Amino acid sequence: MEVRASVELNRNNEHAAGIDVGGERHYVAVPPGSSEHPRREFGVLTKDLYAIAEWLKECGVETVAMESTGVYWVPLYEVLEDQGFKVKLVDARKVKNVTGRKTDVLDCQWVQQLESYGLLQAAYRPTDEIVVLRSYVRQREMLVKSAAIHIQHMQKALQQMNLRLLTFRQ
Repeated sequence: MEVRASVELNRNNEHAAGIDVGGERHYVAVPPGSSEHPRREFGVLTKDLYAIAEWLKECGVETVAMESTGVYWVPLYEVLEDQGFKVKLVDARKVKNVTGRKTDVLDCQWVQQLESYGLLQAAYRPTDEIVVLRSYVRQREMLVKSAAIHIQHMQKALQQMNLRLLTFRQ
């Protein structure tokens, strides 16, 4: 006797969009039926980001899920958040675990579908104050490392010229 268990998934977010974020293009998918063309391609300039937000509003979207690819997601995330959308940043490695999706268009549809079923978990995103503080700390760390590299270059150049700097100790 064969026993089959069936699992029925219910859409718990009918107003979700999915975005595949890229360095040159963003691919956006909205729920089927909310637009004549439920998938669109946008550029990455500021005007394009606001066009995405406008189109999402026209489609009745309330929440947006996007993959956290490099730093490309940051400007889009901030524009969408400022425009009143609930934005969910998703770890791209977890979304890509399913085989068969080969294109960016299919990726954005997949993210939209997973978000509509409530299957995506948001990645950690600190508060705005912490984001600013982290960027200052990272910038300082980069400047200190850069200064150390330049000092080493100067020391090497002095040694090649057979010049020695003596330090006096008391």
